Amino acid sequence: MSTPETVQEAPAASVETSPLARTIELTVAAKEVEAATDARLARMGKTLKIAGFRPGKVPAKVVKQHHGMQAHEEALNEIVGRAFGEAITQQNLKVAGYPRIEPKGDLLGETLTFIATFELYPEFTLADVASAEIERPVHEVTAADVDKTLEILRKQRVGYENVDRAAQKEDRVVIDFLGKKDGVAFAGGEAKDYPMVLGKGTLLPEFEAAIEGCTAGTAKTFDLTFPAEYGNTDLAGQTVQFDLNVKQVQGPVVPELDEAFVKAMGVESGKADDLRAEVEKNLKGEVKKRIHQRVREAVMEKLDTLNPIAVPKAMVEQETYRLMQNTREEMKQRGMKGDIPMQPEWFTDRALPRVRMGLILAQLVETENLVATQEQIDARIAEMAETYQHPAEVVQWYKQDRQRLAGIESEVLEENVVAWVLARAKVTEKAIDFDEIMGQQGL
Repeated sequence: MSTPETVQEAPAASVETSPLARTIELTVAAKEVEAATDARLARMGKTLKIAGFRPGKVPAKVVKQHHGMQAHEEALNEIVGRAFGEAITQQNLKVAGYPRIEPKGDLLGETLTFIATFELYPEFTLADVASAEIERPVHEVTAADVDKTLEILRKQRVGYENVDRAAQKEDRVVIDFLGKKDGVAFAGGEAKDYPMVLGKGTLLPEFEAAIEGCTAGTAKTFDLTFPAEYGNTDLAGQTVQFDLNVKQVQGPVVPELDEAFVKAMGVESGKADDLRAEVEKNLKGEVKKRIHQRVREAVMEKLDTLNPIAVPKAMVEQETYRLMQNTREEMKQRGMKGDIPMQPEWFTDRALPRVRMGLILAQLVETENLVATQEQIDARIAEMAETYQHPAEVVQWYKQDRQRLAGIESEVLEENVVAWVLARAKVTEKAIDFDEIMGQQGL
């Protein structure tokens, strides 16, 4: 076997190449391949079963006739693969993914030549984060935040009772309706005993507006023009008539913050103060988690911006496939059956930054020794376990599964990276209100 040539950049015209693509020319001796092929056929002959011959007694000529092509391909793949491995080891190359190895010429003669095309992991120096500007949200949970959350919890458990008045927003109504286009009923335009809460956006705004102001027993006909972008193209932009019958109007009844409500929320004492304390504790934990997530995202975005590195196409393809498989599994768990068609292009935009960030983090962890220690992993598990009734069981659940432990280790590693960047970047704090950090509903 001859020494391979020095690595070269792959031809720019190749659709499979990337800025990290390289090629190596490999040569192997035809006699070496022939000897390896004969050795394989000899091993096959010892156990081969062919009608008319006793096991192990099949003539070499017959063995070659039946399995010569297979043995030759296996021997060639093994020898060329070994040549590639030796070549990248000699030149200290870090190969990403698998090489594409193709013959050069017709593979005749004493020397066989192949071209191996592959990608390298990018070599880069991490950008200095000292000049990076990162904004850290700040919010201290207040009594008003607790009150707002308790109000939301009460409204989430709202009940309804009949009222003798006109329907208004937040009321629950039960209706019959029939839609007609040019006097003819159209598909999907009819319902009986249809319950809905006004203001929730269940029906078109114009439809709900027609219900508001009606009392139980009201019957009316009104025109409605469907939006131009309406999903049903037969109705989009069309004006139709609806016959409406309001059968029931119920007003909302928000439960009081009494003993029954408190116990229904899982606080056995039934005391409102105990519920407030529990809500305050949970809010502080949730606010801390959401602020940390925002800071983490800001740090990762900054690292990505500062390090616009090339990414091996092979790694992006692998991540794309992994995202596709995960999505399929999630959809199956939700009850979808049969084949779930997907296109790789749907996931590439997600895969690319994930791979790039993985390479950046790996470089940073190695350069700055930010690996997750066992103490950090144990502390993280203990922190998560505290939110459960039986913390010891949760700790054991994590520690008995390597995959779950790997997930915790990855989280701690990212926290180390975030802490390292924050200690060096220009960090400014910005007060943020409760609704912004928790969302419009405060939950």
